[in-house]
Amino acid sequence: MKRFYLIILAYWVAFFTGCGKNSSNNSTTQPITITDSTTFKNPLLTSGPDPWVAQKDGYYYYTQTLDNRIALWKTKDISNLKNATIKTIWIPTSGTAYSNNIWAPELHYLQNKWYIYFAADSSGDDATHRLFVIENTCADPMSGTWTFKGKIVESSDNWAIDPSEFEYKGYSYLLWSGWAGKQGGQQNIYIAKLSNPWTLGSSRVLISSPTYDWEKNGFPVNEGPEAIINPSGNLFLTFSASYCGTDNYCLGLLSLKPDGDPLNPADWTKKSEPVFSTNASGNAYSPGHNGFFLSPDSSENWIIYHANNSASQGCGDTRNPRIQKFTWNSDGTPNLGIPIPISQSLTKPSEK
Repeated sequence: MKRFYLIILAYWVAFFTGCGKNSSNNSTTQPITITDSTTFKNPLLTSGPDPWVAQKDGYYYYTQTLDNRIALWKTKDISNLKNATIKTIWIPTSGTAYSNNIWAPELHYLQNKWYIYFAADSSGDDATHRLFVIENTCADPMSGTWTFKGKIVESSDNWAIDPSEFEYKGYSYLLWSGWAGKQGGQQNIYIAKLSNPWTLGSSRVLISSPTYDWEKNGFPVNEGPEAIINPSGNLFLTFSASYCGTDNYCLGLLSLKPDGDPLNPADWTKKSEPVFSTNASGNAYSPGHNGFFLSPDSSENWIIYHANNSASQGCGDTRNPRIQKFTWNSDGTPNLGIPIPISQSLTKPSEK
């Protein structure tokens, strides 16, 4: 009898919180395509700038830049993303500071809630790009209601894009790309500690600026910072370098010294060469804006990134999402290899 009451209680909690149903009826499932059950080929979708993957309870949740809204894809097989369930989960209020050019959303599960960080501007005015966050209290981010938590306030209030949260040694941090002042011309990587998922708990700290020639093609850019921790607990950041409209767009790497302070610029070292760049023979131009995830059995490390199929395609919707496995070098740094050709069959992430 006790079990019966618990089931009824769970039902009513789900009903009244909205977590037991979709908050809108715009979920769709792509037509099922019969494919080889053990292999796949990139790209995963024909279009997908700024791809991102989160994992929870055996599912992958994928999102990307769509400009005017935020959508999620849900699947157990990230390599078969084209057949995933898709749902638009949030549309901004028109005429607001965050109603246009919604870029690079990232989904994170923090303190038993889901959060999506993103950049947006007002009326298509790029100079007004700032960072924002929405929240969902449901266990499944495809259910319930997404609530706008607000702008992530930073004292300088300068242009900012590409927010990404990570946790290191018990603290939560936010990374982003921004301008030093009110005028553009160069994008830097900044970091701050978070006091809660929508509030900064420290001032921003500059940890990377474009200094090498490979970071300055088109114009000087460091953007799309992403954290990765190796099996020994050492922290690294990948970032995208050079203007995305060039074929020289690539990934660089920052390394934090062992037990270093992420808020101390002196504790970071930048690799002098890019770690992931164009592979023209493989139809992988301008690879960048990546994320990291694990195989379903957690035995393999994978990178997701976007790239163009041909030269000179720039920063538009021709950029498409791709995934491939990576390993670790003897010095503990991630070995991303080279972008794998789109014609090459790859073994799906391990499900042992």
